[in-house]
Formats: sequence, C-alpha cells, structure tokens
Amino acid sequence: MVNAHKIKQDICDIGRRLYNKGFAAANDGNISVRIADNQVLCTPTMHSKGFLTPEDICTVDMTGKQIAGNKKRSSEALLHLEIYKQREEIKSVVHCHPPHATAFAVAREPIPQCVLPEVEVFLGDVPITKYETPGGQEFADTIIPFVQKSNIIILANHGTVSYGETVERAYWWTEILDAYCRILMLARSLGHVAYFTEEKERELLKLKDQWGFTDPRNMPEFKNCDICGNDIFRSSWSEAGVAPRAFPRPGQTPADGAACPTSCPSGAATTPDQEALIRLITDRVMEELRRG
Repeated sequence: MVNAHKIKQDICDIGRRLYNKGFAAANDGNISVRIADNQVLCTPTMHSKGFLTPEDICTVDMTGKQIAGNKKRSSEALLHLEIYKQREEIKSVVHCHPPHATAFAVAREPIPQCVLPEVEVFLGDVPITKYETPGGQEFADTIIPFVQKSNIIILANHGTVSYGETVERAYWWTEILDAYCRILMLARSLGHVAYFTEEKERELLKLKDQWGFTDPRNMPEFKNCDICGNDIFRSSWSEAGVAPRAFPRPGQTPADGAACPTSCPSGAATTPDQEALIRLITDRVMEELRRG
C-alpha cells in the first residue's frame, strides 16, 4: 500500500536539495510522484521548493485536473504527465534549472560524450528539445522524441527534466548532469577537453549492459554509430538549433564540429561536399554583408 504522506515528505526533501544546490531559485522547478494509475502528487505553483511541507503537496489526475490539495498545482504538470504516459515504469519526475546544465540549454550546446566514465554509465547521450513556451501541451510534447532513450532531457532555453523509479533516483540524474557540465566548463577554461577513444567507450557500454543500465548505443540499429559524437539524437539538432560550437566533437574544430559524417542511420550530418558548399555560401554572405 502506498504511503502518500511518506512520499510527500520525500518530495519536500528533494525540494530542499534542489533549493540548496541552487537548482531552483525562488519558486522555480517542480517535482511529482505517481502513486496510482490516475493519481500524481505534485508540488504547488509559486512556492519555493526549499520550504515545502507535506501539506503543500497537491494531487492531480492524469489529465492534469487537481483533485486534492490546498494550493494550486504546478503550471508545468502536463510535462510530468506526458512522461508518465510515455514511460509507464516511471514513478517520479523532477524539473528544475540547474545553472551549468541550463547554460547548455541556453547555448543549445550538445553534451559531449567520451569524457567522464561515470557520465557515460549513468547518463549516456543527453538530448536537447526544441524550444516551446512552458506550461502547455505543446511544451510537454517536446520530450516525446527523446523520452524512451534517456532518463534526463535538456529543455532548450529553460532547464532540465529527469525521471526515475523514485523521486531520489529522478533527482540523481539532474545532479550528475549539472556536475558534469560544470566540469566541462572548468576544463575548457584551462584550454582543452581530452576525450577517450571509441574503443574505451565501447568497454564502458559493455559494462553498462552487464550492470543492467539500458543505452540506445547498445542497440543493434546503432552499432555503426559514432558513439563519441552524439549520434543518437543528432537528427534532431537542426530543428532545435543545436550545434557543438563550444565543445566540438573529438577530432573536430569548432568550425566543422557539426559536420562529421556518420554511418549511423539516425544521424543528420552533412557530407564533406555539403559542408564545403555551406562554407562557400557562408563566406559569400559574409562578404556581401561587409560590403553593405
């Protein structure tokens, strides 16, 4: 039997962690836990996550209608509900604005792979959605192309959303991602980010499979992917305005980091000839602008 009061206490605990880590300024962020087929506990709107009490937690049904609670439910509940609809095994969702990961959301910079072993095991390739105004169903729908292949998603120009079997597990992915993004920024400030090889990455993927962590890169259809090059979600980059500008892919420069060809069927990379044409057009445009 579900102990709803204990779960509400867990939500408040994670809210304090979000607030104390600087992941949710003022009234930012929202947390939810699904406790029944048609019941979801969620945090209220316009309330600091650092000072929640169990009495503040609302209950909504799977349409977003509030069915219990003294305070109005979060305005972004539809995002949480969409994740529950897409992944029935998921029991908790955490949305917030961790500053380092949100910097990648604002820059629309893909998260580099083949840098930290722990990140490869626990996160894998992290997608970035296209931008949509928060709160409505269109915003919630932006996660649909990615939700089956990752347990954390970067929301363009907004923040992150992560999800798992418990509220603590859902929170973990956010903390891991933000710590990684901070490390990337610090390393880049030193002038260089070193990548390990695809061979070493495949060793990690084998371990990940043995430990029971799923990863799309272990699926047969992705066996020929550039596993150090964000191939799983690269086909979505054009629509979302995502490109590796600050952290080029291994062996690439910032100028051509988004153009490395791939044998992965889901990739949307240009060929070398297409890249040459794009550069030629860009040079012509820039020349005309300078003349103007």
